[in-house]
Amino acid sequence: MNMINSSKIKLLVLFLVGYVQLNAQQDMRLLIDNNLKKSVSQYKYLSANVPFNQMPKTFANNKWILSDRTWWCSGFYSGTLAYLYEATGEEWIKQELKIRLDSLESEKYNSGDHDLGFKMYCSFGNAYRLTKDVKYKNVILTSANTLATRYRPQIKAIQSWPASNKFKCPVIIDNMMNLELLLWSAKNGGNDSLATIALNHANTTITNQFKKDNSCYHVVDYNLGTGKAERKMTAQGASDSSSWSRGQGWALYGYTMMYRFTKNPVYLKQAQKIAKFILQNKNLPQDKIPYWDFDAPGIPNALRDVSAATVYASALLELGQYVGKTDRTIYVKNAALILKSLSTSQYMAEGKSNGGFLLKHSVGSIPHNVEIDVPLTYADYYFVEAMLRYKKWYLN
Repeated sequence: MNMINSSKIKLLVLFLVGYVQLNAQQDMRLLIDNNLKKSVSQYKYLSANVPFNQMPKTFANNKWILSDRTWWCSGFYSGTLAYLYEATGEEWIKQELKIRLDSLESEKYNSGDHDLGFKMYCSFGNAYRLTKDVKYKNVILTSANTLATRYRPQIKAIQSWPASNKFKCPVIIDNMMNLELLLWSAKNGGNDSLATIALNHANTTITNQFKKDNSCYHVVDYNLGTGKAERKMTAQGASDSSSWSRGQGWALYGYTMMYRFTKNPVYLKQAQKIAKFILQNKNLPQDKIPYWDFDAPGIPNALRDVSAATVYASALLELGQYVGKTDRTIYVKNAALILKSLSTSQYMAEGKSNGGFLLKHSVGSIPHNVEIDVPLTYADYYFVEAMLRYKKWYLN
């Protein structure tokens, strides 16, 4: 082959690769834009069926199941509204968001809840980012100070649940998600001690909550007298030794977020280890929507957990921002596959079905027999977040 023909072939290959990539981007843009339109329609219907002083919880047996503001997920509805307002600018969403935030605000003093990050940062954090209303900022800072009261210096971690006949001082992997409230507050007018608490908690979790295969235990129970981790177990997984799927998502998202704030390579390495466990797991289905536990009995007929998939997608998209091209391609490709899978009629609702929730087939807690194979507010939240992240970071 002469040099002229070789050059022509190379140019043709580059053209074809670029053409395929451009078409793929156009397809994803269209998919996300269509999904966001459907999401606004669904949430308009949902909002009309939720009293102003309550929050949507789920929809089952053709009934809306609602909560008061104290429920750990009470901030996800307003958080999703904030994202949908960001995406569309529709005025009714802005007004609905304000109403829900006013109802939620008093939770900033709820020191009995370790999930103030989920509750107050996903809601007021997004609202402040979009509006710069100082009232919302003050709510965030107060919430962070309240959460800090649950910090236990003896174990250098935030206690999750109260002591009981089951636990002495339990710390759950979910708590990694609440550290964003502390880190943001420390950087935006709060006390530096808030960041110290977050760093200590993340470091303690790395030391005590992960297995050799880089999956995590759901719960670690500590002895406050000795500061030692005494038991490692599950509350929502299949068994103490299994890998509860959403818990792996909390860990992946949490350490990716920790790297965003600190740029500490230890946290980036930890996030990549968790991503490897998830993406290379032999029990992860081809459509990347995980079973509710990676070791669930009955695989491949076990229930899927869409909520875990949405957390994976959003976390992988952020993780892709911090790594080299090869790893970025892997993370973004898998996140895109999750979004495509969730966009099918198998998982995504439309036409005022599903009570107005966006996604079907999430699992709250099988061991507790609650919220099984139903829509959940946090699945919707991380789904919309992932779509906006993909559009912002990976569509030219």
